[in-house]
Amino acid sequence: MRFKVALLPLIFLAACAAPPVMPPPPAVPPVALPAAPFAVSKWEMLPDWQTTDLQPAWAAFLQSCHALKSKPHWQTVCTHTEKLAQPDNTALRAFFEESFTPYQVFNPDGSSQGLITGYYEPRLAGSRVRTDRFRYPLYAAPDDILTIDLSEVYPQLKGMRLRGRLQDRHVVPYYNRAEIDDGKAALQGRELFWVEDAVDLFFLQIQGSGRIELPDGSLVKVGYAEQNGHPYVSIGKKLVEMGELKLEEASMQGIKNWAQQYPEKLDALLAQNPSYVFFRELPNGLSAPLGALGVPLTEAYSIAVDPRTVPLGAPVFLSTTYPNTSEPLNRLMLAQDTGGAIKGAVRADFFWGFGEQAGAHAGRMKQSGQMWVLFPKGAEPALN
Repeated sequence: MRFKVALLPLIFLAACAAPPVMPPPPAVPPVALPAAPFAVSKWEMLPDWQTTDLQPAWAAFLQSCHALKSKPHWQTVCTHTEKLAQPDNTALRAFFEESFTPYQVFNPDGSSQGLITGYYEPRLAGSRVRTDRFRYPLYAAPDDILTIDLSEVYPQLKGMRLRGRLQDRHVVPYYNRAEIDDGKAALQGRELFWVEDAVDLFFLQIQGSGRIELPDGSLVKVGYAEQNGHPYVSIGKKLVEMGELKLEEASMQGIKNWAQQYPEKLDALLAQNPSYVFFRELPNGLSAPLGALGVPLTEAYSIAVDPRTVPLGAPVFLSTTYPNTSEPLNRLMLAQDTGGAIKGAVRADFFWGFGEQAGAHAGRMKQSGQMWVLFPKGAEPALN
């Protein structure tokens, strides 16, 4: 009724008065819609595809098949691998070309270039007990952390999870890094190891896996177990914003050098990144750390990706350059891991392996690159 009464005066006026001359509507510029994340490509568009060595990538691909062989769209491809006995590069190239279609990855703005960084498996000096030398704890996942899978309620939020804890019967965010370091979280008794350097521990959390060298010289593998749910914030970027480092100095080594010069400022800097990673001890028999796919990573042939765009386990042809150079680095990689800082379509983290040399490569790598995802023939890119 309210709607009809309100309309009566307007109807009356419209009947008694000549209709006004309305000015033409202003021109509205066309809206540029974001480009699709994938576009079908051709093999000849992949730089150095005809000459690249596929043997190391094949070993990594077989690891992916351990996790994918029972999934739709991957069964046929992974079963076919069993028929290839010691294939050479010619046979492998034919296999990929017959079994897959390359799709180039694009950012929402339509660009094809993205950031390629590096990570590695560091070695830390540590102990299973606290001492004057080893006093920074490496924690196992806490008992009170809650993980809520949002896709169970909202299927469109596939892969999205919330972390929190109960407080007065309400779910609240889990403790951030500063609160954990201040002892507010119930983590007593959850110490796996104690290490001697706070900065090394911080970078171990960023890498997600590593090895602890015990006082007797033995090495123990540790890997990612859980995260506190807070977003990752780059302390290198913070140091640049604070005027403490130049942009070209904001590498892992640059940050370590800064920490040695200003130890009194270190706690406040680390607290700028509220994200905190918890670990688990891994079997020593593992050849390499386990990625998010659940299979061992392959040195220089596994990458971490944003799984919202690139499906875990898929082959990805990466075209980038070696750290701090213009030398081409074009090779077939496998998307076998994820990372808190790896967000975006054309975005990857290159796994360099274990040790100091791998760390040097990873710490310097901040290159531009392009990516092509190989999808099994007959499978649309959205099907993963």
